[in-house]
Amino acid sequence: MTYFTGAVAAVPSVNKNAYRAHVDAAWTLFKSYGATRMTETWGVDVPHGKVTDFYGSVAAEPDETIVFSWIEWPDKATADAAWQTMQNDPAMKEMPAMPFDGSRLIYGGFDPVFEHGAHSGAGYYQGFLLAVPEGNKAAYVDMANQAWEMFRKGGALGTVEAWGVDVPQGKKTDFYRATKAEDGEAPVFSWIAWPDRATCDAAAKAMEAEMADMDMPAMPFDGMRMMWAGFEPLFDSAKVA
Repeated sequence: MTYFTGAVAAVPSVNKNAYRAHVDAAWTLFKSYGATRMTETWGVDVPHGKVTDFYGSVAAEPDETIVFSWIEWPDKATADAAWQTMQNDPAMKEMPAMPFDGSRLIYGGFDPVFEHGAHSGAGYYQGFLLAVPEGNKAAYVDMANQAWEMFRKGGALGTVEAWGVDVPQGKKTDFYRATKAEDGEAPVFSWIAWPDRATCDAAAKAMEAEMADMDMPAMPFDGMRMMWAGFEPLFDSAKVA
């Protein structure tokens, strides 16, 4: 079963090219460990929230940009073996220095609970982080299915909703603190792929108008703690020759 390593980082904006070079080198290693795809996206429309937001999730500084990324694996076993191998791989010493503060990066392992479409050809992504009560997992998947029909009608290419199954507690930052997760809640890492930002923005306006006349069911999670933002693709291993 497909498995994802999801991550969020804060990268000094002036280091964008250095970061791109870093992930290009990292992909060579991840691919050798069995990863099937890696996608890195660069924040271009990241709002500040009242309760949570992407800036707070990684304690971002004013001159930093949010990066939202994921690595796709054939299964959790392959991912777990890769992280073990990496710790003692001499090739790690040849990697270029990280052009960002890795101590504030948040990451975790996620099982997809809802997938539709694809993100081949995507020119823009919406990324989401939230915390969902474990007991509401089925209700959340049902809600995702209903939402996807609206996104698809608006021109979305694909979506993935991934449920946290191996999410570590961090010393400075982590997914739990990012979403202010409570006991019994699981972090959820998800994204929607769009052909471009204009299509996404137009769909958002259309959905807002449509939902104004609908009786919406109660969300199976605290929407005040959900964060979202818009990202442009920075690196996609599927496009690497």
